[in-house]
Amino acid sequence: MKIGVLAVQGDFAEHLDTLETIGVEGVDVRRPEQVAGLSGLILPGGESTTMRRLIDRWGLRDPILELAAHGAPIFGTCAGMIVLSREIAGGEAPILPLLDVTVARNAFGRQLESFEADLQVPVLGDQSVHGVFIRAPIVERTGPDVDVLARLDDGRVVAVRQRNILATAFHPELAGETRFHRLVAAMASEHEDPGEGSGRRPYPTRRSRLGR
Repeated sequence: MKIGVLAVQGDFAEHLDTLETIGVEGVDVRRPEQVAGLSGLILPGGESTTMRRLIDRWGLRDPILELAAHGAPIFGTCAGMIVLSREIAGGEAPILPLLDVTVARNAFGRQLESFEADLQVPVLGDQSVHGVFIRAPIVERTGPDVDVLARLDDGRVVAVRQRNILATAFHPELAGETRFHRLVAAMASEHEDPGEGSGRRPYPTRRSRLGR
């Protein structure tokens, strides 16, 4: 199994380190041909406008959309969530509109307003998930096929999944949190080997306890 990390901009190195921690081979992705053969892809935090420009410049849009269409898991954190969203508040054109949500950029203010929070994410078990919010987006609308995975105490949505597309407004990789990456690996494994006599399912249907 190989899981790629889009390495055009942002904190891709931290995602690669997290994949190594859980025993999964990570591949930094900068060219279209590097997408072929991946079991999944992570879109890191960073600056979504810069990511848009580089995704287009380096011809990565169509290969990523094709990877997602085949059911491989795609995971976006912070700016990665914006990149995956179907609608961006304020009228900005979507980049890779794979996730039926509307997001607002920089919903918590400037970098000085960055914060950390413990979140309940039932799909990952009973132990809370520690998230780092840095100029984070927020999910303002979710489509009917989108599962809400986590909310802040005030009810605002900060983690979602739609079939094989997973996104968080925060950075688990900066908090030493591995369970989202373990979930992506489990989704990739099930995508590759859905079981004898069954059709391919783009994401695990059974809940599992994933160690931190």
